[in-house]
Amino acid sequence: MVLHPPSIQSRRRTSRRYLALVVVVLALIGGWSGFWSFAAGRAQTVIDGWRAREAQSGWIYDCGKQSLGGYPFRIEVDCDRASALVRNGAAPLEVKLGRILVAAQIYDPTLLISEFTGPLTVADPGQPPKFTASWKLAQSSLRGTPRAPERASLVFDQPAVDRIDGATRQNLLRAQRIELHGRLAGGSVTANPIIEAVVRATQAAAPDLHPAAALPVDAEARATLRGLKDFAPKPWAARFREIQQADGRIEISDLRVKQGETLAVGSGTLSLNAAGRLQGELRVTVAGLEPFLKAIGAEQIVKRSQPMDKLAGALNRIAPGLGDVARQQASANIATGINLLGEPATLEGKPAVILPLRFDNGAVFLGPIPVGVTPALF
Repeated sequence: MVLHPPSIQSRRRTSRRYLALVVVVLALIGGWSGFWSFAAGRAQTVIDGWRAREAQSGWIYDCGKQSLGGYPFRIEVDCDRASALVRNGAAPLEVKLGRILVAAQIYDPTLLISEFTGPLTVADPGQPPKFTASWKLAQSSLRGTPRAPERASLVFDQPAVDRIDGATRQNLLRAQRIELHGRLAGGSVTANPIIEAVVRATQAAAPDLHPAAALPVDAEARATLRGLKDFAPKPWAARFREIQQADGRIEISDLRVKQGETLAVGSGTLSLNAAGRLQGELRVTVAGLEPFLKAIGAEQIVKRSQPMDKLAGALNRIAPGLGDVARQQASANIATGINLLGEPATLEGKPAVILPLRFDNGAVFLGPIPVGVTPALF
């Protein structure tokens, strides 16, 4: 019998321990790789499900080149030269985007975080772009599965949107930040869902659209949508038609808008008429009304209004020129008149007035003054 010295036996035991450790590490790596592959496949299935759902809503997505990565702790789907064919309107549109990166944590593949690289262009299929958008950072988050979506968010830092007509470029929007958040607040995806949405805009301006939009605006609003039958894939126009047919409503709360010296807060309920246009009223408290009236050209609106034309015509028949005097006086004292028509109030320590913001077949009135028109939603 041959006896080995203690030092040789000790080295052999150490070698066996190292070998066992290497085997364990390799097994863990192999097991984790298998788990990552399984989770990546599940995440890809979820993403494919969302694409199929969006296709039923009229958004058909495609990638010029797609790759899968993110090992070992994330799953990333990289879509280079992304595009979408939109078929949920009267005419199809082609949307193109530089890149979309969709990521999920390996332990939670139903939470998808996406990052978008611009620019984004919108055009008729095969034609030059009609609109273009760019940003510093654009991200979204999507929680849930295609059959049971729970919430979604979309955030843009420093977005810029332009309309293009040949060599002419019109600025539609510039902002420091835009946020859109939506969640299922009640009901279920398959039966009478209640959708809550929040919109926030920081330093948003659109000087080429209207002089009143040249001064940046900070705004926030919360809306609750009631009247949906379900949340099955379909165009939003069809959803709004469902709401109208079910006598549904859009409840707006926590509305706050600040532009320069003007501050407005309000809430109320809107519905949709048979033509798809907004009906209803918001109760709005406004401080610093005069700058806003000046920005929208309220004096000129009053001068050109149909009631003013009728009054001026009647006065001119009594005495030539009297109607013009009345027209000038009415427009010059418009702010005073509106303050007298409204209910006095205080807003954040400033004198304010409470006025109705009315929606009548899509036309919008602040008290008696028309301030804009909203488009039909279906």
